[in-house]
Amino acid sequence: MFCYGIGTVSELSCDTHHELMILLQQWGLRVNKPYIRICGTPTEVIDYCRHLEDIREQFFYEIDGAVIKVNSLDMQTRLGQKSRSPRWSMAYKFKPTQETTTITRIHVQVGRTGALTPVAHLKPVELSGVIVRRATLHNQEEIDKKDIREGDLVIVQRAGDVIPEVVKAIKSKRTGREKRFTMSSRCPVCGSDVVKREGEVVVRCPNSNCPAQVKGAFKHFVSKGAMNIDGLGDKIIAQLIQKGLIEEEVDLYRLDLDDLLKLDKIKEKSATNLLRAIENSKKTTLARFIYALGIRHVGEYVAVILADHFGYIERLGKATEEDLITIDGIGPQIAESIYAYFEDQHNRDHINWLIQTGIELEAPSLPPASPAAGKTFVITGSLSSMKRSEAKEVITRNGGRIASSVSGNTDYLIAGESPGSKLRKARNLGIAILNEDELLKLFGDDRE
Repeated sequence: MFCYGIGTVSELSCDTHHELMILLQQWGLRVNKPYIRICGTPTEVIDYCRHLEDIREQFFYEIDGAVIKVNSLDMQTRLGQKSRSPRWSMAYKFKPTQETTTITRIHVQVGRTGALTPVAHLKPVELSGVIVRRATLHNQEEIDKKDIREGDLVIVQRAGDVIPEVVKAIKSKRTGREKRFTMSSRCPVCGSDVVKREGEVVVRCPNSNCPAQVKGAFKHFVSKGAMNIDGLGDKIIAQLIQKGLIEEEVDLYRLDLDDLLKLDKIKEKSATNLLRAIENSKKTTLARFIYALGIRHVGEYVAVILADHFGYIERLGKATEEDLITIDGIGPQIAESIYAYFEDQHNRDHINWLIQTGIELEAPSLPPASPAAGKTFVITGSLSSMKRSEAKEVITRNGGRIASSVSGNTDYLIAGESPGSKLRKARNLGIAILNEDELLKLFGDDRE
C-alpha cells in the first residue's frame, strides 16, 4: 500500500503536503516517493501527468491517472471540501485502455426503480487486468446513436478504467448477419407496458410489484450503506422471494429459524448467523434508514443531509416541498421525489411497520445548550471576517441547520454585505437577522 494523506492529526509539524509525505515515511509508512513531484506552473503539472501516462505500463500495479494537489496545508484548509471531493485536489485521468471483442447478444435488465437498461454480452476480453464479459449500453437512444447491433465486432473500454462500456462498432467488419436491437414495449420480467417520462431517455416498468424491482429493492435495503445486513446476498434474497417468505422489507424482521432452514444450502449455523445479522441491523442511524427506503434520487450523501437537518423520520415525513428545497444541497427534483414518497400512504405505513419491528434510530446528537440546536440558518451577502464555509461549519458544529433560501421555517438570516432579496423576505416574515459579529457572539466565539 501507499499512503497519500491523513485523517485527523493534532500538533502537525509540517506546513506542506510534500513535508507530510516525508513525515509519513519517517513514521515507517510507505509513500510513493519516486513519483511525487512538486510543480511550479500549470505547464509543469500537465507535462508530468503526461509523462506518468507514457510510463504507466512500467508500473507493477494498475493506475488510471494522477492526482494534482495544492501543496500548502493552510491553503487546503481554506479551500475546503465539496460534498464528494476536496477543492484542493483534482484527478488527471489517463486515456482508457481499449480492446476489440464481439457482442454475442443484448438483453434488458430491470433495476429497482424500474429502469430498463440494455446490456451487451461480450466474448470475454481482458481490459486493464480485468476480464470483461458485459457492458452497459445505457438506453435505446445510445444504441441508435452508435448503431450497435448483436454480432458486431466492437471497441470496448472501461470508463475511468472502472465501468465497461462499448465505444463503437467496427462497421467495416460487418458480415450482414448482425441484428438490430429494439427495446420491447413490455417489461421483460413482468410483461407490463413500459413508460417513458417526459424529459427522460430511460424507459421504465411502472409495476412496483415487478419481481425484478422487488428483488432490487431488497438488495438495496440490506446493502452496506443501508441496513447493512451481512450475509443476505442475492441468492438468499431470490430464494426468500420465490418461496413466498418475504414480500416487503418488513418481512425480513419476521423471519425465524424454520423459515431460513427451508432454503437450499442453508444449515442451522448459517441461519442463526443470518438471524443475528438481521437483529443487529435494527440499531442504525437515521441516515442509513432514509437511504434504505430507496427514495428516488436520495443517495447516501443526500440521506445524511436530510438526517442532519430533520433529526427524526417523523419530521422528514411532514416536510413540504418548500421546506425541502430550502435545504442546502437539496434541489427541486430531489424535493419533489421525497415529498411524493411521503405523500403515499403505503410508504408511510411501510415505515411505521418497520419501526414497529423494533428498529431503533439513533437520536440526533445536538449540543443541548447551544442556541442553534435545531434552528435553521440562511446566509446571504459577502462575509468579511470569515469564509462562508467557515460560517456554515460554526453553525452546524453547534447543532444548527443550513438552508439555501428563506422560508417560514427559517429561524435566523445571517446578513453580510450586499444581502439582496433574502434580506427583504426575512424582514417581511419577521425572521431574526444577525450580522457576522452577532453570529459569533451567539455561539460565544469572539475572534477579536
